[in-house]
Order: sequence, then C-alpha cells, then structure tokens
Amino acid sequence: MSTLKQKFADVALPFAADAKSFIKANADVVIDQVKVSQVYGGMRGVKSLITETSQLDAFEGIRFRGYSIPQLKELLPTAPGGEEPLPEGLFYLMLVNELPSEDDVRAVTDEWSKRSEVPQHVFDVLEAFPTNTHPMTQLATAILSLQPQSNFAEQYRNGIHKSQYWDPMFEDCMNLIAKLPRIAAYIYRRTFHNGDHIAPDATLDWAGNFAHMMGVKDPEFKELMRLYLTIHADHEGGNASAHTTHLVGSTLSDAYYCLASGMSALAGPLHGLANQEVIRWVLDMCEEIGTNDPSEEQIADYVTKTMQDGKVVPGYGHAVLRVPDPRFVAQKKFCEKHFPDDTLVNVIWRIFKVVPELLPSLKKSIKSPWPNVDAHSGATLMHYGVDQYDFYTVLFGVSRALGVLSSLCWSRALGLAIERPKSLTMDTLKKLVAEKIATAN
Repeated sequence: MSTLKQKFADVALPFAADAKSFIKANADVVIDQVKVSQVYGGMRGVKSLITETSQLDAFEGIRFRGYSIPQLKELLPTAPGGEEPLPEGLFYLMLVNELPSEDDVRAVTDEWSKRSEVPQHVFDVLEAFPTNTHPMTQLATAILSLQPQSNFAEQYRNGIHKSQYWDPMFEDCMNLIAKLPRIAAYIYRRTFHNGDHIAPDATLDWAGNFAHMMGVKDPEFKELMRLYLTIHADHEGGNASAHTTHLVGSTLSDAYYCLASGMSALAGPLHGLANQEVIRWVLDMCEEIGTNDPSEEQIADYVTKTMQDGKVVPGYGHAVLRVPDPRFVAQKKFCEKHFPDDTLVNVIWRIFKVVPELLPSLKKSIKSPWPNVDAHSGATLMHYGVDQYDFYTVLFGVSRALGVLSSLCWSRALGLAIERPKSLTMDTLKKLVAEKIATAN
C-alpha cells in the first residue's frame, strides 16, 4: 500500500468509526430549520451534508482543512525556484488533514506521473467529435471513456465488503487525477491548435506539465497554473459540481461516472462556465464603448445598462461570500507582481473599483456585490495568450477534480448513505405552511 494510501486509511477509518458512534448517539438532535424560501430556492444554506476537505465562511472565504488561501501560499511546498503552491500539496492536505513536506509532495507527483498514461481509445473517442464541440463536452466524455478501467466497479462486481469500498475508490481517484492534465491538454491542442500535440514531460510537476502540454512557452505560466489549480480545487460540498459528484457517488457509482457528472454541473453558466461569461462580457463592453481601456465612468454606464436590460454582471455576487473572493484576491496579487501594466487586467481592476459600490444602488435585494473567482481568471489567462475562453472551464474542472475526488474517498471511507431528500408538491407545501401559521396563532 502506498504511503499516501496508508496514511489516508490511518486517518479516515478511525474517523469513520468515531463518526458512526457520534451519529448513533445524537441521531435525533435537530441542528437546522428549513424555510419555505429554501425549499423553493435550491436548498440554499440548508445544513445537510458532510464534507471534510474544505468549508466556506461568508466573511473569511474558503478554508481548506482550516487553512486560508494566503496561509496555503505560505505553507505548501513549491516547485524548485517557484513561489506558488503545488496542487499536489493541497490534495495531500485535503485527503489526510496534514500539511505535507516537500518529500510528501514529490511522492504524490511521482505517483501521478506513474499513473498518467491515457489509453489510446480515449483519444479515439475525442477525435470522433467535431473540433467545434465545446471543450467541456469533450472533457466529460473523455472521463466517461476511462470508466472501463474502474477498480471500484470491478471489485464491487466481485463482491468486495462495504468496509473496503474506500480502497478501490482511492485507486480510481488517483488514476483519474493523474490522467486529467494529459486529457485536458489534448482537448486544448486539438480544438485550438490544429491537433499539434505536445508530449508530456515527466520531469515536471502535475500543474507544470499541464502548462507545458498546453504549449504556453512563458515559464511564468507554469507558476500561474500551480496557483490556479490550487485555488480552484474545492469550495465545500454544497456547490453544484461538488454536490453532484457526491450525489452520484452516494449511489456507489465509480469515480468516472461521478466526476463526469460533476463536470456536467460545472459546465453550467451559473457555475463554472461563468469564467468564460465574464471575459465575453468584458470584451463586449470594450467593443461597444469603442476602447480597450474604458474609464470608470464608462464602465459604470455599461454596468447600469446591463442591469437595466435585466441581465447580471458576470463575476459579481456569490451564494455564500459577503466579501471579495480570496481566490479573486490571489489572482489579483499574482498579476500585480508579474504584469501590473496589462491593459485588460487593469480593466478588471477598474471594474472592481466600480461594481461593488454601484450594484446595491441598482438592485436593492443583492446580497453580495463583491467579485468571485471568475471575475479575474479570464484576464489573467489572456495575458499568456490563452484567449480561447471556451476552454477556461476545463481548467476549472481539472482543478476541481482534486477537491471532489478527495471528498469521494472520504464519502466511501465514512460509508455515507445514498442521498434521498423528501420532495413536496406545491399543494403539500401550502398545506404545511397553513398548518404552521394556524398553530402559531
């Protein structure tokens, strides 16, 4: 058993036993109340999931195992000569709740490198698509095409004991994460670079190799990918892609079905696809105004027009956060360090000056006028020539796999049940409300 796998077993299995004892002793304790607005509003804020890897605070942002993004930038190992955290280190932290050493991170890099070969049939499946097929469609399909390799599906079919479900799930998750950069880079090169593919470099780390295979020659881009793939990795368990992955996993589907489903959720414009919607909105604004360097006043006028037309300003607002997204701030600091004079980046910063103050006056009910992670990522990528914004959500997806798949390992170790919330008809809901009101009076 690999060192990381054994460490996961040593941490997760005793935790699972303790959790079962706690649930048995406290099963009937009420911890939340559900409002009609939550029943009809996407279960917003209902406390009904267990996710160990991260937790989102409205005023502090995302914390991975208790560590904020600024703390992780200081504490996680970096590549030789680099300054940005390696995603391998974050995966290690999420999986075993322990900050990794440099040796621990190198071991994860080496393990993923050994597992990274992609079967030829996956490339054959991708080549069957027209090149104008959206990259997220290609990604979800490529993940599904790996499913015949599932360790979990094979061992479940052979009658594995449920206490051991975590073991083959761990293997599937490691195999899948290892292959994602090769698959995503292949999609990028076939879709936008005439199929001129670049062979992987086994001497590089996971994110650095991804950047290499994409073909961006600026060495700074490797650093950006290390940061990008770290900060996008997880956002607790209730966001759409994480919850979808967990929901499908609760049926005992394997990691390939689960992640393909999660990527389909991420592809929605209210979730991960928002990053391409942001940059499209910004470029449309510049084109309509007639300048690539609009003033704050011009931006304010365009934002006002956008809201008056019944549209949203992409990249602003968040279901939970009530402060600027720390992931936005991390990207902003990266740009301030490496290319503070970039014209498009400065437009993004100017929008940041205008929108949070303006939005509340345009929409009284808005709960968060602050930028989220998507507000900055497109402009940062475009600086390095990655201007094919249909691909941005694939980058998001490769990163998000780290969080949702580490959570999937935990779900199987904890033996979490199949999800089956109770649904109501509107007539039943009205009757329940009437009864509550009558009782209160």
